[in-house]
Amino acid sequence: MVETNEFGQIVGAKVANWQPAKRPSKESLYGHYCILEVMDIDKHAHKLFEALKIDNNGESWTYLPHGPFDDVEDFREWLKANTKDPETLLYAILDIKSGEPIGMAAYLRICPEHGSIEVARVHFSALLKNRPAATEAMYLMMRNVFENLGYRRYEWKCHSLNQASKNAAERLGFTFEGIFRQCNVFKGRNRDTAWFSIIDSEWPRIKAKLEKWLNPNNFDHNGHQKLSLREMN
Repeated sequence: MVETNEFGQIVGAKVANWQPAKRPSKESLYGHYCILEVMDIDKHAHKLFEALKIDNNGESWTYLPHGPFDDVEDFREWLKANTKDPETLLYAILDIKSGEPIGMAAYLRICPEHGSIEVARVHFSALLKNRPAATEAMYLMMRNVFENLGYRRYEWKCHSLNQASKNAAERLGFTFEGIFRQCNVFKGRNRDTAWFSIIDSEWPRIKAKLEKWLNPNNFDHNGHQKLSLREMN
C-alpha cells in the first residue's frame, strides 16, 4: 500500500515497533562443522597465518585491500588494527575436530540504529574452502544477526572483478544490488565494489535452504554433497 504525507509525497513504509538492533557480543558461535571465536591474536594469529599459506602463492589476496603479508608479525599488526576498531568484530573460524583456525570473517559497518551490518574480512584457507564448514560459518553469522541481534539488513561487498566472491554471495542467497563505481583505490588500483544484501523478510527462506544443505544426511561417507545449495536455490 502506497502511503503519502501531508504534502502528498510518497513516503517509506512504517517500521512498526522498531527498536535498534544489538551490537554483536564476543560470544563464540557453534556449529556442527566449525566454531567461530572472536579473534585472539596470541591464540590464533600464527596458526591462521600458516593455514592461509597452504596452496596459496598470494592469489587469495589479489582482490582484498590488505595483504599478502610478508611474515606473521605483519599479519599480527594488521589483526591488531582490526581488533581495535570498534566497528569491526573479527572471528577466527576453527575446525570443529582439530580446534585449529582455518579461516576468518568479521562483522563490519555495524549500525544498530538502522539495523544494518556487513560481513567482511572473509578469507578461507585451503583447509576450509569448498567444505561444509565454510558454508556453516556464513550461516552462523547470518543466524546470529537476524535471530539474536535483530538486524534488518545484512550486507556483502566485494571487488567487482572478484568472481569467486560474487558467486559465493549469490550461492548463499544474497541479492545483487549494483556496482559502486570507482569506490576505492587499493594497492594503487581502482576498485569498483559489488554490493549484495539479505533482508530480514528473506531470512526464513534462506535459513531453511542452508539448514537443509548443511544436514549431515546431505553428504555421503566421503563428505561429498548429494544436492548442491545452488540446486536448492
